[in-house]
Amino acid sequence: MKKKDLEMALQKVSPFHDPKADLEQYVTPAIIAADLLFSAYVQGDIVDRKVLDLGCGTGMLAIGAWLLGAKEVIGVDIDAKALLVAEENAHALHAEIGFLHMNVQEYQGKVDTVVMNPPFGAQRRHADRPFLEKALESAPVIYSLHLAETQEFVESLIRSNGGTGEVQKRYKFEIPHTFAFHKKAKKDVEVILFRVQTSQH
Repeated sequence: MKKKDLEMALQKVSPFHDPKADLEQYVTPAIIAADLLFSAYVQGDIVDRKVLDLGCGTGMLAIGAWLLGAKEVIGVDIDAKALLVAEENAHALHAEIGFLHMNVQEYQGKVDTVVMNPPFGAQRRHADRPFLEKALESAPVIYSLHLAETQEFVESLIRSNGGTGEVQKRYKFEIPHTFAFHKKAKKDVEVILFRVQTSQH
């Protein structure tokens, strides 16, 4: 599958029906999701790998990983309503995903690769910390999106947990008007994609 074909498939993924501000529930734009996943794909971290999406939302990254040839994909999210949409999306795109309704910190298990777009921390400072910590426990390779302005914090957290990380890509991430406190029709924020290797590697 070519990256453009993956992007077109992911554009069919339905968004949150009832997004929650405290969980920072914004759908990863299909163009960014496809680029993240293709980066992992070309580096050998998707095909025939067990892939985990922490905070999977409506399934964008999990489904994309399946479409690119992962042997098993698990999606974890605390929001039961989001997981219902994720299951519908997976069914529509013929993706076999194991969705788990739980806090990401409760997940137990080892996988080959984590792909995730955790909360950026706009509502709760460092809300991405538990996602990163669980990812570092769970896999030798992680692909994770974070606000560019938090780069130093993310790098420090990775180092303190025995990992090494590098910024692979930078994106303009469009956040549409979703909640009452949003002042503009849309807002672009600068986001960075980390590829992290852990001591399990």
